[in-house]
Amino acid sequence: MRFPLFVDAVSRRAGLPAAQAATIARAVLQTMVERMSGGATGDPAGRLPDDLDGYLAGPGTADGPPGAPGPADFVRRVGERAGVDEASARVGTGAVFATLREAVTVDEFREMVARLPRDFDGMTQPIPRPYDS
Repeated sequence: MRFPLFVDAVSRRAGLPAAQAATIARAVLQTMVERMSGGATGDPAGRLPDDLDGYLAGPGTADGPPGAPGPADFVRRVGERAGVDEASARVGTGAVFATLREAVTVDEFREMVARLPRDFDGMTQPIPRPYDS
């Protein structure tokens, strides 16, 4: 999947402008790679948009160490990286995980989620699309 298509899906799901969805998607993916166990770097599943290579740096990036584990810190970090408020970061994070669920195979998604701390389970569940409400 190309990054513009990925961003479009995140934008529609989250109800955010495309530019903001792109910024949040990059922030989520960077933060996700930092949180993965085993010192993962690069594309966590091998199937993410090609355009993201420069954004998928592992732990110890210029943004500093990963910080406290957990979903609340994850969303806070995404918000800081993307320069958005907590509500936008939360909605955007859910939309990115839901889009990832569609962009990779079930096994690849499970592998990514398995490498995240256990308390991330709720963040990786599908979220309803705004027009499904």
